[in-house]
Amino acid sequence: MADRYLSFTGTTPGRFLTRRLGLPQPTALHRWSAEHPSFTGELLHLSAGKSPLDGPDGLAAVLGRTGLAVRARSERPVAVVLDATGVTDIDTLAEVHAALHPVVRSVARSGRVIVLGAPLDTTDHHQAAVQQALEGFVRSLGKEIGRGITVTLLRLTEANAAESTLRFLLSPKSAYVSGQVIGIGGGAEVTAPADWALPLAGRTALVTGAARGIGEAVAATLARDGARVVCLDVPGAAVELDSVAGRLGGTALPLDITAPDAGARILAALPSGGLDVLVHNAGITRDRRLVNMAVERWSSVLDVNLASVLRTTDALLSAGGLATGGRIVATASIAGLAGNAGQTNYAASKAGVAGLVRALAPNAAAEHGVTVNAVAPGFIETKMTAAVPLFIREAGRRMNSLGQGGLPVDVAETTAWLAHPASGGVNGQVVRVCGQSLLGA
Repeated sequence: MADRYLSFTGTTPGRFLTRRLGLPQPTALHRWSAEHPSFTGELLHLSAGKSPLDGPDGLAAVLGRTGLAVRARSERPVAVVLDATGVTDIDTLAEVHAALHPVVRSVARSGRVIVLGAPLDTTDHHQAAVQQALEGFVRSLGKEIGRGITVTLLRLTEANAAESTLRFLLSPKSAYVSGQVIGIGGGAEVTAPADWALPLAGRTALVTGAARGIGEAVAATLARDGARVVCLDVPGAAVELDSVAGRLGGTALPLDITAPDAGARILAALPSGGLDVLVHNAGITRDRRLVNMAVERWSSVLDVNLASVLRTTDALLSAGGLATGGRIVATASIAGLAGNAGQTNYAASKAGVAGLVRALAPNAAAEHGVTVNAVAPGFIETKMTAAVPLFIREAGRRMNSLGQGGLPVDVAETTAWLAHPASGGVNGQVVRVCGQSLLGA
């Protein structure tokens, strides 16, 4: 369903009226398209403290490969990258303010502000304190900067391991990711693709719940990036599933993911060489307040959203169905991170997905060379949200820093970044795709 308020605020009368009434003024976001796949303009590279990322093949070299013109000064940058990895005390933390205070107003609409931080040093409580301070700074700046600009904190120790992440964050593909803290390190091998425009060429990806909505968008985006896509959904959605798979040049796999032998049947259906990307997207809701929730509503949601993820992941890993360098991306939800009335079953299942990711990630990387991450969507414009009552739907759209709902493609682009062969350093992360929702952190 079209966001008429967003369209109205883009008109001259709409801007005037909403400004006079003090109403939200969301900016139409710049998303990826074949005609406009990247930003054009200047990237302002700033620093605070003495950076450990300097060097001939360090941060400057990586930023230079993003396609943006890297500058030390810019009057109208499309993006700002502040290297704060060298912030170790209160004095160097002050340099963060000194660097960004003069430039935040000049960032272009739908632009990017990325702060680079270091992992917290538990042996140095001063460093840990000021590096943790960057999280509050970034999340607050994201809520106040406006104009469709996103703000993200990226923690890293080595620039090359972060190249795929920087390319993602410095592109239109990350339009609905803001206020996030993303760690790089402790993952699997980082492999630069032969062609950054087709990073998944020669790789096979399985997407569950692929017949419609977010799953369909994920399958389409992975196919755009070169993957051979296996599209899985329930047999009752076979017609839609065949249509999606046919359009993408992929394979349809009608299968109940909750079946005890689902993992074995997936293995049998895979092409030789196994699987490179596993996307757990299938999910259902059966909302009721706990006092009115029948046991079937609880068990069906937990079975689809969590138990099937656990079973199939275990089956594929134990049988070697995921190739070395593989990627597992699960779908959590901000409801699982922040809670939501009437969704104790759904929130429990999605919080469980986050727990799975954080616990499995280090072992999967060490034993199988596979990374495990999750996306956590917020209010995404789908057929399901279109059926939500008007006032609740409008509240969901406006209760985030970008003042609008996300699109299925926003979740898909984030999934594609986590599936990237050069994203091996991203592991155990739960990344919210919510426009920095006001619900939860």
